Amino acid sequence: MDSFNGISVFVQAVEAGSFARAAERMHLSRSAVGKGIARLEERLGVRLFHRTTRSQSLTDEGQAYYERCLRALAELESGEALLGDGKREPSGRVKLSMPVLFGRICVAPLLVELARRHPQLEIAASFSDRRVDLVDEGVDLVLRSGDMHDSGGLAARKLGVQTLMLCAAPAYLAQHGRPQRLDDLARHHAILYGRGARDDGWQLRDPQGRLREAPVLSRLRFDDLEAIAAAAVAGAGLARLPCWLIAAHVKSGRLVKVMEEESYVAIDMHLAWTPMRHMPHRLRTVIDELAKELPPLLGVGVMENAGPGC
Repeated sequence: MDSFNGISVFVQAVEAGSFARAAERMHLSRSAVGKGIARLEERLGVRLFHRTTRSQSLTDEGQAYYERCLRALAELESGEALLGDGKREPSGRVKLSMPVLFGRICVAPLLVELARRHPQLEIAASFSDRRVDLVDEGVDLVLRSGDMHDSGGLAARKLGVQTLMLCAAPAYLAQHGRPQRLDDLARHHAILYGRGARDDGWQLRDPQGRLREAPVLSRLRFDDLEAIAAAAVAGAGLARLPCWLIAAHVKSGRLVKVMEEESYVAIDMHLAWTPMRHMPHRLRTVIDELAKELPPLLGVGVMENAGPGC
């Protein structure tokens, strides 16, 4: 039992960022937390923290031990969840990682509402466009777009498809005409998404449903989707953007859809997590909520009920 208490104190000290804040969370004295960590270090025969008068940080051994402690605690909580699902409120911490823009616009409001409904649930959201390693970074859930073939054995739940819609400002179309076929795009200005030396051109579907590289010309390339949307609203050209980003612009008439929806490309969106024998109640609660609320925000249908934001 002392061993388990030491693990709990250690995990709280890591996540709180200091012994003092861990003591507040656990309703203990700071000295009790310090002594608990010291006993744990003595039992393990390693130093878990680098300590100074102003800061603390994990040693390499401490980081490795912390990751294993998280997995062990998750298994224990999963066992409790088997007995308690549906009978108690979800509680504890869930850490998520998600793309910056989609997370900020569509996911964050759902997490705020989820936390409001479940006062014992603690949600830590990280917004990043890089590919996150769930185990190394202690992440419980990640939102990913595209297929999951190279996701290293992660468990996943498909949320739906993110539709990339071709759009333009009415003033631009009044001046340059409305393209009807893929080949018509060669006569239009395109606002492309580009990062570094790479430009992400447009792939669209022809009438037979085959993917084709669209013949577009561009003098504007941005690596930010909101900047592309703003340029399109200003009449700078055609843009290909996700429906959840431009729903309000379409609703207000600042942007209009171009070409038939059958030509648009859709990208799968998934929630992914590290496989486990029994999923903690808190994690299941977050997954179920996002799986219920996010799909209507992704596709072309969002345009019919678009309001502020999504």
